Amino acid sequence: MEIYLLRHTAVAVAGHCYGHHDVALADTFAAEAVAVRAKLPAAGADCVYSSPSSRCQALAQQFGPAPEWDERLRELHFGTWENQPWDALPPAELNPWMADYVHTAPPGGETYGQLQARAVAFLEELVARPGLNTAFVVTHGGVVRALLAHVLGLPLANAFQVNVDFGSVTQLSWAAGRWQARGVNR
Repeated sequence: MEIYLLRHTAVAVAGHCYGHHDVALADTFAAEAVAVRAKLPAAGADCVYSSPSSRCQALAQQFGPAPEWDERLRELHFGTWENQPWDALPPAELNPWMADYVHTAPPGGETYGQLQARAVAFLEELVARPGLNTAFVVTHGGVVRALLAHVLGLPLANAFQVNVDFGSVTQLSWAAGRWQARGVNR
């Protein structure tokens, strides 16, 4: 089974903590969507899954078959920090989270470990589907990194050492009960 993790294209906001918050896509969306398509197999996919965030939905709708929305593919929930400028967040809240985002949640949000648990549950369901050969999964940078850490056996605290650009494609293969990363951040 081949799973293509697609990060949504560039957004029209900078310097904000936007996790679950819907933000507009950059004016470059159309060109970026064409570039993403060129990185995928011409034969397409058996299924397309997407985060319900509008920035992911827009890209997922560029591919057939019709996408299925899955909440487990959403970006990290930043709680009260949602849609706030990063530099306006109180250091007394931000610093402990930055020191251990795997186990520490923003106020009213979730930990990165919780994000990974929900994303891995999605992935395990996906690979258990009989007859599935190719899947496109449109999601967010945090989700792609968390899944890569899982399949490669990396400590989750090291996940942000992997670069995941807007509009990038990461290809995972599942065969004989083992994962292989066949392309990262293409």
